[in-house]
Amino acid sequence: MTTTTALPKLLRLTDPGLREQLQALPASAALIGIGTDGRAIAVDIDAAPHILVCSGAGGGSTTILRTLTAQFLHQGAHALVLDTTRISHLWAKDLPTVTHRGNVAGIHDALVGLASEFQRRIDLDGDLDDVPRLMVVIDRADATLRQLARYWETFRQEDDPKKSPAVAALEDVLHEGRAARIHVIYDGLAVAGGLDPGAREQFSTVILARVSTGIWQRLAPIDGPAPKSSAHPGRVHVVKDGDAHPTQALLMTDAEAADWLTATAAGEI
Repeated sequence: MTTTTALPKLLRLTDPGLREQLQALPASAALIGIGTDGRAIAVDIDAAPHILVCSGAGGGSTTILRTLTAQFLHQGAHALVLDTTRISHLWAKDLPTVTHRGNVAGIHDALVGLASEFQRRIDLDGDLDDVPRLMVVIDRADATLRQLARYWETFRQEDDPKKSPAVAALEDVLHEGRAARIHVIYDGLAVAGGLDPGAREQFSTVILARVSTGIWQRLAPIDGPAPKSSAHPGRVHVVKDGDAHPTQALLMTDAEAADWLTATAAGEI
């Protein structure tokens, strides 16, 4: 495995040439960061439709979700941001292309509504050129899915399915969302939140930071030992195509994301 000595110390939106580099990406791609050889490490959701982000305490998963989501919004996507903390993604609340939900009832209704939108898009039979991509962004996702399961039990009737329809809708999107231009960015392990095994396998890109050896072995089944965790802000490993890429992730603050997207909407960028 390549050493991390060549990684940049920090990567910010304000770095010279960085915005031009972002602008050069296709609308289906977002920059995760810069790798050890100086090349861009990006994710293209046309090829790898869903992204899993998992970090230990202080690993920056919320920042990574923000940075990726902001890039897709900049490129014309819409987003459904599900944030039970109610404060982690306030940068997105006032953006016209974002639906932000924080309480469990609102998240349940949003995901049930997502099932209808998913079917509407599928019924278009591939005629999606004028339909914006939809990013479903779930912070603290494992805990959110457990809350959704408990919430469903409070009013589920005897003849209703046992599984929460909100969780079922998310699983459907994980399985078939690419055909409807709907993509998931999931913050968590995706192994303890109620997703079926097939849905968990749909994350083609996995971003790991400060995780234990056990989590590394579970989410990055790659030959060789788990890498040593780094306390450096933005240091992650991007796992895709059978390789783990040491990466300095792009870091974007709330204010930077909001200002950038406001300027985008105003046609200033």
